[in-house]
Amino acid sequence: MNTRPRIVIYGSESCGYCGAARMLLKKKGASYEDVLVSSDPALREEMQQRSGRRSVPQVFIDDRAIGGFEELYALDKSGELDRILGIQGTADQASS
Repeated sequence: MNTRPRIVIYGSESCGYCGAARMLLKKKGASYEDVLVSSDPALREEMQQRSGRRSVPQVFIDDRAIGGFEELYALDKSGELDRILGIQGTADQASS
C-alpha cells in the first residue's frame, strides 16, 4: 500500500470553513496535522509565507498548497482528492 500523504491544515478553532475542511478529510479517512494560527502570530506568518494567503483554512498536501476549503471541496467533487490521497473506488463518487 502507498504511504499516505502528509496533510497540514492551518486554521482556527472558531472558523466554520476550517471545521468543514477537517470534516471532509475525516470523512475520507485522512489524518492531518492541525496548526492553529489564531493565537500564534509566528504560525500565522508561517502560513502566509507558505501559502501567500492570509485567510484560513490553508490546506497543504505533501507541501503542495491546495488553498482553502472551497479548493479542497472542488478537488473532492472532481475525484482528484481521492487520487491525491490514494483512495480508490469510493462510493461517494457514485452518489454525486
